[in-house]
Amino acid sequence: MSMGAGAADLPILFEDVTMIAGAVTVLDRVTLALAAGAPTVLLGPNGSGKTTLLRLAMGLVKPSRGRVTWGARDHAPPTRRAIVFQHPTMLRRSAAANIRYALCAAGIPHSRHKVGIDKLLALVGLEHAAGRPARRLSIGEQQRLALARALARDPAVLFLDEPTASLDPASTKAIEDVIHAVSRRGIKVVLSTHDLAEARRLAGEIVLLHRGRIVETGSAAAFFKAPRTGEARKFVAGELLV
Repeated sequence: MSMGAGAADLPILFEDVTMIAGAVTVLDRVTLALAAGAPTVLLGPNGSGKTTLLRLAMGLVKPSRGRVTWGARDHAPPTRRAIVFQHPTMLRRSAAANIRYALCAAGIPHSRHKVGIDKLLALVGLEHAAGRPARRLSIGEQQRLALARALARDPAVLFLDEPTASLDPASTKAIEDVIHAVSRRGIKVVLSTHDLAEARRLAGEIVLLHRGRIVETGSAAAFFKAPRTGEARKFVAGELLV
């Protein structure tokens, strides 16, 4: 597996994107560019639109108004994009077999499955759990297995929705170590969190969302050193955005 080779889907551009669900405007006139490079972290309180933005970027849903493009294309099959949701579902089979299923779905030849499974289990630190039922793994181990399944697609872009929510510190570090590793391999990581400390550890770029709008975007260093907007200053100071 080439891990990040080729990134024809990048940049992913949001052009004046609005997303409406029933009577609720989930995203409101969002304009954003997701380009190759260090991880982009979507920050904001619950309900700010982070998950919806990830789903739009993955191509799982279409905007109510506006336009999303992948590498200047309006329609791009998600063959080089992968997403891991906050509560991934484990297949009722072993950890190794979960990855084998993902490799099959990605069209990887059977002759390469054993090598692929071994590499992915090693990458996420689950070599010891290859034969264990996936549903009996700890929550943190299941999240790492979900990452391995996503990486079986050999994505150029990896979307992660609150990947460490409710995990203990050791499990959080294990997930973050994987994120650092895949980012170093050239995979563009876009992840959502409301955890400021995690954003400091992982982000190259910050996008702060509040009430469906982008409040502030820029380098993580500039965001944490000198946030420009009142909402960003409150968020960095640990105050609640309501």
